[in-house]
Amino acid sequence: MSKQKLELTWIGKEKRPKLEPRILLEDPEKSYHAKYQVSDNDIFDNRLIFGDNLLALKTLEQEFSGRVKCVLIDPPYNTGSAFKHYDDGLEHSIWLGLMRDRLEIIRRLLSEDGSLWITIDDNEAHYLKVMCDEIFGRANFVSNAVWQKKYAPANDALWLSDSHDHILIYAKSKQVWRPNKLPRTAEQNSLYKNPDNDPRGPWMSDNYTCAKSVDERPNLFYAITNPNTGEEIWPKKTRVWAFDQATHKRHVAENLIYWGKDGTNSTPRFKKFLSQLRSLGRVATTVWLHEEVGHNQDANREQQALNPSDPFKTPKPERLTHRIITLATNPGDLVLDSFAGSGTTGAVAHKMGRRWIMVELGEHCHTHIIPRLKKVIDGEDKGGISESVAWEGGGGFRYYRLAPSLIVNDRWGNPVINPEFNAAMLAEALTKLEGFTYAPSETHWWQHGHSSERDFIYVTTQNLSAEQLQVLADEVGQERSLLVCCTAFHGVTAAKAAERWPNLTLKKIPKMVLARCHWGRDDYSLNVTNLPMAEIEKAEPAAPSNSVKNTKSRKAALDNAGQGGLFGENE
Repeated sequence: MSKQKLELTWIGKEKRPKLEPRILLEDPEKSYHAKYQVSDNDIFDNRLIFGDNLLALKTLEQEFSGRVKCVLIDPPYNTGSAFKHYDDGLEHSIWLGLMRDRLEIIRRLLSEDGSLWITIDDNEAHYLKVMCDEIFGRANFVSNAVWQKKYAPANDALWLSDSHDHILIYAKSKQVWRPNKLPRTAEQNSLYKNPDNDPRGPWMSDNYTCAKSVDERPNLFYAITNPNTGEEIWPKKTRVWAFDQATHKRHVAENLIYWGKDGTNSTPRFKKFLSQLRSLGRVATTVWLHEEVGHNQDANREQQALNPSDPFKTPKPERLTHRIITLATNPGDLVLDSFAGSGTTGAVAHKMGRRWIMVELGEHCHTHIIPRLKKVIDGEDKGGISESVAWEGGGGFRYYRLAPSLIVNDRWGNPVINPEFNAAMLAEALTKLEGFTYAPSETHWWQHGHSSERDFIYVTTQNLSAEQLQVLADEVGQERSLLVCCTAFHGVTAAKAAERWPNLTLKKIPKMVLARCHWGRDDYSLNVTNLPMAEIEKAEPAAPSNSVKNTKSRKAALDNAGQGGLFGENE
């Protein structure tokens, strides 16, 4: 019994992909920045990543673990359209497995005061909730907010008309995380009046008693005299005054007691001034009505305005995203959306002065997201929340695509370095795989990255001799250590090398990484109608890509990847 635990199980749960942490390649032609700075708070280092979002999350993990304040995702709802070739059990299992793999990385990306917000419908909401309990810990479940996505019933519904979606909210650490307050509404402020022309401004009256009995708080059971009638008033024994006598006298002196319009109320009321509220915000509830955060038709109209010839099919309204980002972040915080869709998260975060990262694999990354973001940056997007946040444009983003797989098979089936990789790409990829930070030194040709102030990595496709290794060892010195990744080394065995040069660690390319990952896989998307379950389960060898069909030999691939050394040095 002590080894048992409460968990959700599904077909293939024990199978996990061995993800390849790809490097990111910027395409400057698709990156976009404002032509001038609108304000001092403009943010230019946002990222739009084109590629599979599971691979992208793995790629971001090293750099951004513990740094993301808010993750907001709108994954495919698994309504059956994406899984029509599978039976029900396998359908749910594939969806849950692919979501689990993403959520585990997302949890590592979140800061200790960060939070996750998932929009989902009834098809998978309750399975997803149990799985998130397992990943984040049930104690870190914050709430299930209900969003009214439709304002009119569907009269042709066979059962009940579907009117809402769920928003599952988890904190990385619920003990640390606290949501922000929502801005007060004009309707709330209108409750504050000033019938007696108090110079402190509008106020509203509050109860002067508390939920304590005379037995619990005998010091709060005393008589108060109405100054207008002279009547002596006692509280109920089951509900005594909220303040002691000394505090009450101060309230009288400060004109904080209200006895009604004509001054003859039977109990006093306490004046609470709008200008003296401890917080100018309001606590969010778990029911989000369409009047406050928009509905599907609002989202569709926003898309029609942005792209009338080809509006995105399943958008979310900007006001909904605005509420989430308001509750979860402050200006300058980092927001991540790995299911970017039409780009609403990035557009809203940008207008709100948050940094953002979005990931999208579909071609609408280019046909919808980039044009939308350009309009936001140029100040041409007047829809959504633009008016309410006084958006005028500014800032920018960098466009990245995931690099191809590092390892491919040559024409004889041998795993080789992908010939698309130049020397710098190879160095960055191996640096990431080995857990180092890629930071090529301008002064030391052998420093391509570091894991500490004294631990470095060097990547080369050269076949290093004992003489070259001796030069390396001398330059590194005894106070530092160097991981040397090379095609081969000769004139000395690995054991002898460790004895002779204790400050060097030698590893061979590509053998050093062959067992690390599932190489050659570019698509872990949730649209898996043609993806047999067996492909998820097995650890297949590197698959040849289109880019290497004409590769002539393993040697040619290695030569192509490493000609001239990483920085043109004679290694």
